[in-house]
Amino acid sequence: MAEVLIGFDLLDRQILDRDGEPVGKVDDVELALADDGTAYVAALLVGQQALGDRIGGRLGRWLADVARRLAPDRDRGPIRIPYDLVSELTSAVNLSVSRDLLPDPPLEVWLRDHLIGRIPGATDAG
Repeated sequence: MAEVLIGFDLLDRQILDRDGEPVGKVDDVELALADDGTAYVAALLVGQQALGDRIGGRLGRWLADVARRLAPDRDRGPIRIPYDLVSELTSAVNLSVSRDLLPDPPLEVWLRDHLIGRIPGATDAG
């Protein structure tokens, strides 16, 4: 397993799917412990809830709370991308799967359904 500097190699990096399409940014990481007690990155956490929890304070709590309210399941937690889906770390985090296989952030879904979808002609865009 290659050594990764979380703050340098992962946090705030753009995530790209296998086709180079943007997925989001790494807002936080989930760590786990191996049997020998070594910590490793288990998942990338993406979305406003993960970012709010990472920022903390009043602004962070507000951001995370808004994301939870907009989520279809408030107890779901942030979007979690298993680290074994990462194919390569460059200036971006490249995944081995298509964006279509990953869940959409709740804020984006809400904006699409309640704001963008109501703009005349929005459904005609290709």
